[in-house]
Amino acid sequence: MAAIAFSSPTRAFARILVYVAFTLVCIPVQAVLVASRAPIRQRFPQWYHARCLRLLGLRIARHGTPSTAHPTLFVANHVSYLDITILGAELPASFVAKADVADWPFFGLLAKLQRTVFIARDARRAAVQRDEMQHRLEAGDDLILFPEGTSGDGNRILPFKSALFSVAERRPGGAALTVQPVSIAYSKLDGLPMGRYLRPFFAWYGDMDLLPHMWAALSLGTVTVDVTFHDPVTIDQLGSRKALSQHCWSRVSQGVSDALSGHREPEEPPAKAA
Repeated sequence: MAAIAFSSPTRAFARILVYVAFTLVCIPVQAVLVASRAPIRQRFPQWYHARCLRLLGLRIARHGTPSTAHPTLFVANHVSYLDITILGAELPASFVAKADVADWPFFGLLAKLQRTVFIARDARRAAVQRDEMQHRLEAGDDLILFPEGTSGDGNRILPFKSALFSVAERRPGGAALTVQPVSIAYSKLDGLPMGRYLRPFFAWYGDMDLLPHMWAALSLGTVTVDVTFHDPVTIDQLGSRKALSQHCWSRVSQGVSDALSGHREPEEPPAKAA
């Protein structure tokens, strides 16, 4: 029960109080920016998330460099609701999320203000949703996709759903879409390796209730999150949507494994399609 020794209800209460107060101040600002279609509406969420990192006790250890191509589809493993703040602080991009997130109290509004693309599980709407993603990419917007389709326990990566890579078959602006795999690993608590026992305090998955889980996570100390940006690729380099999905899964899985073990190997370039 090592986690109990680090737990502080006072810390959780203070973090939540300051986070909510700061967010309530920022909501009308972003609402005006989105309504007026001001260019800064894409950058303001990144500024907001960067400040939320400290409020929530998160520290990012970045490895690699985010793609500077626009548009880019960033594909990452999904561990927790905290992933939104982490990637939101690193990237001036919008998320792709399940449709039911739009109806969540408070967080649904934040997702809309970040111009999230909502996708439904209904296969009949897949073409419409793909077209919406394509429209955003054609406009030069960068998108963040969690191709596992759900969040995991932080120790292993679930298979990527290749159907979610169908947008990579389109060619915004006539060029192959840039796709960048990104690994997220919750690796340390107060500077010490977290281990399998502590990681579920931050990984939100299965039938865990959101608010009790958030309270427990925010009652702990400062969390180091390794974010690894792997080499960008295109579907032309891999030859097919399935191969692209598998390549991204392999890179993300290796990145998480390396971060949790503290061992890093240089990446090899993706194999060219025959």
